[in-house]
Amino acid sequence: MVEEQAGAADHGISFSLKLRRPFRAAFLTMFRFLVIFVASLLILFTLDVLTVVEVHFVDPFNALLASLSAKLIGLFGGDAVAQGKIIISISTGLAVSIERVCNGIEAVIILVSAMIAFPARILHKLIGIVLGTLAIQALNLVRIISLYYLHQWDSVWFEWFHSYIWQALIVLDALVMFLLWLRYLPRPAATIVQPPKAEAPT
Repeated sequence: MVEEQAGAADHGISFSLKLRRPFRAAFLTMFRFLVIFVASLLILFTLDVLTVVEVHFVDPFNALLASLSAKLIGLFGGDAVAQGKIIISISTGLAVSIERVCNGIEAVIILVSAMIAFPARILHKLIGIVLGTLAIQALNLVRIISLYYLHQWDSVWFEWFHSYIWQALIVLDALVMFLLWLRYLPRPAATIVQPPKAEAPT
């Protein structure tokens, strides 16, 4: 009888340990994600503020956004022209300048860092980064064009949308793209832990 109780206790301990392993693995995975995510943010944001990166990448990218925005405005009957990173209205002379916080790069860095940190195949990460970046920059073009027209209409509304509304929406766009990427990632096969079968008394 004592041996049976000891055997049952051993089975219970073994089953308890099996249950703890998935929780421990989940904790380690989460910890690894946070470490890699924070490290990626620090590295990418540090690169973003370097002068050489600003001169050879950020400024030309801002000029490209200004050119695309001016062309899109022209397609819908506007009179905007781009001069470098500045979009100017020919009729009013009012202009908006695409600066560092207006190019969507910060949101892309957040999204890229999250995808790098998440345990997934490199191919899936690359697909997510490309599609997520395109989605963020598409919304960013909408932001630039809307701010251009708001600046023509009312400077108070322009400052409000520029400083608060659009900043939050761009970051939210990055979050939505990350969640959608998670939703369509292939799922690994689940492992089911079966409880030990009780031995029949002899």
